Amino acid sequence: MRFGKKLAVAAAAAAIALSAVPAMAVVEIKFGHTGSLEHQYQIGAEQFKKLVEAESKGEIKVNIFPQAQLGGERDLAEGVRMGTIEIASVAAGNLAGFVPELQLFGIPFLFPTAKQVYTVLDGEVGKDIAAIMASKGFVSLAFWEVGFRNMTNNTRPVKTPEDMKGLKIRVQESKIWIQFMNRLGAVATPIPFGELYSALQQKVVDGQENPVATIYSMKFYEVQKYLSLTGHTYEPAHVIANPKWFNGLDPKHQSIILKAAADAAVYQRQTLADKDKERFEVIKKAGVVIEENPDKAAFAKATEDLYKVLADTVPEKLVQKIRDQVAAVK
Repeated sequence: MRFGKKLAVAAAAAAIALSAVPAMAVVEIKFGHTGSLEHQYQIGAEQFKKLVEAESKGEIKVNIFPQAQLGGERDLAEGVRMGTIEIASVAAGNLAGFVPELQLFGIPFLFPTAKQVYTVLDGEVGKDIAAIMASKGFVSLAFWEVGFRNMTNNTRPVKTPEDMKGLKIRVQESKIWIQFMNRLGAVATPIPFGELYSALQQKVVDGQENPVATIYSMKFYEVQKYLSLTGHTYEPAHVIANPKWFNGLDPKHQSIILKAAADAAVYQRQTLADKDKERFEVIKKAGVVIEENPDKAAFAKATEDLYKVLADTVPEKLVQKIRDQVAAVK
């Protein structure tokens, strides 16, 4: 056999051998959330997808399932813990059924400003919470923004705590939220987030409390008459992953996902801040009466010792650590 022919045969054999080696499988991620296509969750998820897919050069594909396609927030958290969903974005208050310590975000006026929030959650406190999450079956990837929560209702303007008396207000299903409304004389009514618009429309409840971005993106302003900028609590969106799935990834892919989640948080927060003004205008033009200067001091006074109802679930040291770090942020 001539040399050229031998070379050709060898090349053909090599080609066959290479073709028999399976290509590296693409890592597919189901990313679930309950928000609309304009919601804070979707803004963060789209940026996360963009960053992950670009940095991994196509080795990771993120499939976003918005609008509660994979279930409500409780379903999403359960799915992540069981491993049927890889990643989800869930409001901290709605994770409290799985991680009671997250009720700390229901403590009124714990975070006065956004700068304080980001400094604390992106630092040591965030690591402390991640450790708690790990013990309950979740990997904490990042804190995204839901925002500072405000009151809306269909009955009357709300300027002081007395204006809340008798109002039937939808709350998240956790002890501190029920106690919060009771302290103000309102009637706390737990309703799943995905059912809230119809509950407001059908007057099952008089009102609800959510950040302006949520009130806009979920179109709650269409079925509410009054908005009061109480800013009584800050709600983060917790981006969570299944630990068995995440820990089984190539370390390179783990790093890409963690960095993308953190970078998406920065992008999402700034995007929401940039959109605030135009969203206020839309809400005003819809005929909603906005109380821009409610008596926050009175609301804070009425609920100042509410944190005590969490004494059996939220470590006092963690709450004090947050207060100390908030106070240190100028």
